[in-house]
Amino acid sequence: MKNRIDAKILSTRSDNRPTLVPYLTVGYPNIQESADIALKVLESGADMLELGIPFSDPIADGPTIQKTSFKALENGVSLAVCMDVLTTIRENDDTSPIIFMGYFNPFLQYGLESFLSEASKRGLDGVIIPDLPMEESEAISRLCVENGIHHIPLLAPTSTEERIKQSCKDAGGFIYCVSLTGVTGARDGISTGVEGLVKRIRSHTSLPVLVGFGVSQKKDVEKISEFAEGAVVGSAFLDHISGAEQGDEIEAAAEFIKNIIVR
Repeated sequence: MKNRIDAKILSTRSDNRPTLVPYLTVGYPNIQESADIALKVLESGADMLELGIPFSDPIADGPTIQKTSFKALENGVSLAVCMDVLTTIRENDDTSPIIFMGYFNPFLQYGLESFLSEASKRGLDGVIIPDLPMEESEAISRLCVENGIHHIPLLAPTSTEERIKQSCKDAGGFIYCVSLTGVTGARDGISTGVEGLVKRIRSHTSLPVLVGFGVSQKKDVEKISEFAEGAVVGSAFLDHISGAEQGDEIEAAAEFIKNIIVR
């Protein structure tokens, strides 16, 4: 069966529009509501979903994602709980691509082979591990391929040519290109260095490239669509949810997606 990520990007390309991927921390504002928000944003036009696995030491994340991650941990979220949330989403939506983004440690503790085998059965399409050591990349990719899951690398303007080359060789689905060095967070506009990074990546792979970090408004997505296949939006999306009145978070999430989507 074709991976849902491949099918979706083919579909958005044929519609001549950028792929939009919101990032949602599993367990924020609470476990049930994060599953409800996930389903609502997919229904509201998001093309796929990146589910953040909360971690106690999120080194690459800015204040918003750290805050939501700590709240999720307080709510008792573990990788096992994230798997259950994935199952809940899949019971209601079997067509939208879903990606887990998480630090290496929780996957390692769970057992990489067990995790990938079980996640595949539950309907996971891709995995992004921002702190994955380069020497682990090939082995992880092999396990991912065996389980029909795409291993999506994260590359930054500071990535060496060697790292870009190796990551592209081991990649599946798309390349996740971070447009800023440093931690994640909503900013005013996309950094200028990102186009150069996308060009460097394209010299090593024909896979689609999606850009994230610092994406907060429709104009950012429009700008990205000039040189990449899509955008990932995290902190600005979570800020919008956390700024909503209690009980209004699901509608706030839907409203944000409808306002940022490029048709």
